Amino acid sequence: MMRIVTLLFLCLPMFTSNLILAQTDSLIMKNGDIIIGEFKDMDKGVIGIETDYSDSDFKIEWSGIKEIYSISKFLVTISDGTRYNGTIRSTEDGKVLINDEDIGEKTTNLNEIVLLKSVNDGFYSRLYASIDLGFSFTKANSFKQVTMRSNVGYLADRWSADIKFNTLNSTQNETNPIRRTDGGFAFRQYLQHDWYIPADLTFLSNTEQKINLRTNAKIGIGNYVIHTNNAYWGFAGGASYVNEEFSGDNAGKNSLEGYFGTELNLYDIGDLSLLTKAVAYPGVTESGRWRADFVFDTKYELPLDFYIKLGFTLNYDNQPVEGAPDADYVFSTGLGWEW
Repeated sequence: MMRIVTLLFLCLPMFTSNLILAQTDSLIMKNGDIIIGEFKDMDKGVIGIETDYSDSDFKIEWSGIKEIYSISKFLVTISDGTRYNGTIRSTEDGKVLINDEDIGEKTTNLNEIVLLKSVNDGFYSRLYASIDLGFSFTKANSFKQVTMRSNVGYLADRWSADIKFNTLNSTQNETNPIRRTDGGFAFRQYLQHDWYIPADLTFLSNTEQKINLRTNAKIGIGNYVIHTNNAYWGFAGGASYVNEEFSGDNAGKNSLEGYFGTELNLYDIGDLSLLTKAVAYPGVTESGRWRADFVFDTKYELPLDFYIKLGFTLNYDNQPVEGAPDADYVFSTGLGWEW
């Protein structure tokens, strides 16, 4: 009898641990640590987990995880672009089982998972947003400049949508005010094998290039040639229609263009992330004309979801209206917060 009691006593910690793991989301790290709580999201190689014993969520690098077990339901994206909706659990070294009620079960490598997005909390759990503000003042000539960059997005099972709005206002004695505003709506329909259909509607108002309003609608096809927990790199191309209204006596115009571009995002570099976008628009109805847009952003993560951001934006047109330069660029810095 004493032997049975002793055996039960020795097995109790193991049984209790397995019971806890079965009833909560949990991680087993490569160093042997066990973290139990509620998974938030995993993106760009970092997963958040809320615990009862911490005031704020833990941020854990995905590369340090050995095993994962969830009772929560997630939108799971793997590196070939396939998306699943269900729970995940480790089955053997480096392997996880994704249980999708509609598609069925899928076994894949742990390091092939590039995104986890919680779907248990409904609509608001799929929203994300960021805003950053910058201000500059120089006593000489009373130079003042205010910048704002913002984004709101929604991630569904097979598509995503983003709305952005950016503005710059600059005033200085004895010079005309400079104003630049851009924004738009971007939609992505995700297909198999990391292909996607992009549909964008953007606008630009720029006093430097005498553009009262440029509205650009484009649709095409794209593919991510690299999609991992360290980076993604994609290409897209298609057709673009642009309507332009200019200041002064310059007449407005409509034109059809092609477009092709690339986007590179690097984020496995500590608290720093880099984003580069470049898009070229060769003219179709305006032969010989071509435009280009270039964006470079770098962001450094701070505590409490704050960040410092540096951004550079360039617009180029080889056939600008009379009196306007062929290029305009903006360099901005700001403190931001994301949700």
